[in-house]
Amino acid sequence: MSHVVGIEVEIRDLEAIRQATRRLQLPEPTFGEVQLFSESKTGWAIQLRDWRYPVVANLESGRVDFDNYGGRWGKQQELDQFLQRYAVEAAVLQARKQGYTTTEQPLTDGSIKLLIQIGGEG
Repeated sequence: MSHVVGIEVEIRDLEAIRQATRRLQLPEPTFGEVQLFSESKTGWAIQLRDWRYPVVANLESGRVDFDNYGGRWGKQQELDQFLQRYAVEAAVLQARKQGYTTTEQPLTDGSIKLLIQIGGEG
């Protein structure tokens, strides 16, 4: 049985952050206080490609803070790609913890089809 699911992402899983940064070939995330342009935030700093400042993930709130100056200091597309990759990695990690198998298929529109097989269903 097939189900299409929309996901609103909260960043709460450090291992999924690490997996996403590896898959996107980004630097390993680091924890600490990060200076954005006008303020500092504490959390997991994720340095996106060609971004002046990292995005900062707060695992307790699930929130991501960033300052890309309306796209001048970093393309929104890079953040969107990271959030998509994080969502896939988090889903895969949870599925595997429950003994399910997963198959990932990139689609031509840039989205990702993630199949999670439960038991013997097909």
